[in-house]
Parts: sequence; C-alpha cells; structure tokens
Amino acid sequence: MKKTIVIGASAKENRYSNKAVNLLSDYKHEVIAIGNKEGKIRDINIILEKALIKDVDTVTLYLSEKYQTEYYDYILNQIHPKRIIMNPGTENDELKRLAEEKGIEVVEFCTLVMLNTGRF
Repeated sequence: MKKTIVIGASAKENRYSNKAVNLLSDYKHEVIAIGNKEGKIRDINIILEKALIKDVDTVTLYLSEKYQTEYYDYILNQIHPKRIIMNPGTENDELKRLAEEKGIEVVEFCTLVMLNTGRF
C-alpha cells in the first residue's frame, strides 16, 4: 500500500479532501492528513505541522495554487514523494515544473476517481 499525505485535509464531511482520506483508508493506504484546522477524519487526526515523514509515495493536494507555495520546500525537499496528485482546482505549473526537475511524477487528475478505477 502507498503511504499518502493529503495536504488540505478537512474534517468537514462534504469536502473532497475528507472523502479522499476516507477512501484511501478504505483501500488500506497509510494516510497522513495535513490541514489548517485540527480535527479528525474517522480515526485519523488532522495535523497542522509539516511532519517529517519518510518513504512517502504520494502527496495529494487539496489546496488552491495560492496556498501551495508554503508547502514547496516541504514537498520537494523534506519529504520528496514519488508523485504528486494535483486534484481538479489545484493545478500549478510552477510546482509541477519544480517537482519534475526533482524527478517527482506529477499527475493532474482526481484522487477519488483514481482510487475507484484502480489507477491509484
């Protein structure tokens, strides 16, 4: 299973980031939820800090482009995942270019669809 960090996680059940954390968990992926407000998604705590996590396979973004810059160093240099999923509305040409320069695969697609169709 793929260790996945969800950036932009929300405890609000109607948010796609919440649905993604739940579905990732349902598919038995190890999920780390990072958000701007403390909370829980089922039994997963939403953390506020940029925790140093090793062996991250995927970062899936649920933050608009203007809020992503504060995560550049964290994503690109500290955790260096194998891939970044830019969900609809999170596309960012600058982050994509920087990630690809570091050998990180960037996928512009929906995490929920990827999980439900076996493409995750």
